[in-house]
Amino acid sequence: MTTVIETLNQIKQGTDEILREEELRTKLESGKPLRIKVGLDPTAPDLHVGHTVLLNKLRQFQNLGHQIFLLIGDFTGMIGDPTGKNITRKSLSKEEVLENARTYQEQIFKILDPDTTEICFNSEWMGKMDASGLIKLAAQHTVARMLERDDFHKRYTKKQPIAIHEFLYPLIQGYDSVELRADVELGGTDQKFNMLVGRELQKHYGQKPQVVLTMPILEGLDGVQKMSKSLGNYIGIKEPPDEMFGKLMSVSDTLMWRYIDLLSFKTSAQIQQWKQSVEDGTNPRDIKVEFSKEIVERFHSGDMAEHAYKQFVARFKRGEIPEDMPEVTLTVETTHIPIANLLKEAGLTPSTSEAMRMIKQGAVKIDGERVSDRVLKIQANSQHIYQVGKRRFARVKINEK
Repeated sequence: MTTVIETLNQIKQGTDEILREEELRTKLESGKPLRIKVGLDPTAPDLHVGHTVLLNKLRQFQNLGHQIFLLIGDFTGMIGDPTGKNITRKSLSKEEVLENARTYQEQIFKILDPDTTEICFNSEWMGKMDASGLIKLAAQHTVARMLERDDFHKRYTKKQPIAIHEFLYPLIQGYDSVELRADVELGGTDQKFNMLVGRELQKHYGQKPQVVLTMPILEGLDGVQKMSKSLGNYIGIKEPPDEMFGKLMSVSDTLMWRYIDLLSFKTSAQIQQWKQSVEDGTNPRDIKVEFSKEIVERFHSGDMAEHAYKQFVARFKRGEIPEDMPEVTLTVETTHIPIANLLKEAGLTPSTSEAMRMIKQGAVKIDGERVSDRVLKIQANSQHIYQVGKRRFARVKINEK
């Protein structure tokens, strides 16, 4: 039989911080199934592998016999999470939020057990709260405390606008914990402030405060910013197997270990064996292949993972993509860079006019896909393999200044 200490050690594996660990131990010692909460704001229609860092930990809690409450923030989604934002986030319509929420539900059960997952929407209680109730909720926190948040503090000191409704976001997220009587809330490290607000509100409403468990945030393919669809540096869990495999193989040898540590279901001992084998001379590409197969199989099937691998190898054998190529980092002033400028600055063409001519001839590819749009703009904070002609290749990383 698994002891509480062994269970606690399982839960701690891969986490960033537990607040407070002694409280979690006490809750586990009670022997009662814990109510585990995680909130997702449906601000984009698809989940990516960065989201699965949290979902994998939730599945672990399920395997330990606990009840998962997956909160779809359809109400808070119309506010927009201000976390990490240097501008006021655009609000979504109710229709957009509900459509995104529907696709979330289709995807999460690729990881979670539906029998021990309860999906709920915070509009169930926030939609019924009147103005006086919202004022009472707002009275539980001060503006000074809100400005302690790093993102709010930076915007305030830079005299950038902060809308009043953005202050409501952490309060509503915290109140969700009250409604769900959460024992534990999981979130990324960037959600720590919001989850601590939940602890304080639970105390105010006479509940035992939730344990806050923060999970590391997975960097995107650029290795710099967190994985995000809006930044174009993501791997969607609904992407075709070949595309998913190719993106995973494009990850740098250094970033590969971060992905393996946060996404692989291999044991710590197995991962350590992989690391040791690379130190002993194994090509990191061989490890990357095994890891990429594992992830594609998780979201598709073993047969599709093997097919994606064979397709990838065939492209190398045909000389479509070389194993070794120059790595170029470009820094841009804006959020996008025209494809022609990128090809010139990466040294793949001598001029933008030559880049335009090569695109017109169908001689330019991105990650093996032919480019036909001569005015295509490439998102900053992204990384792709660019090809011009048969022999000019570069792995180009674009950073926004």
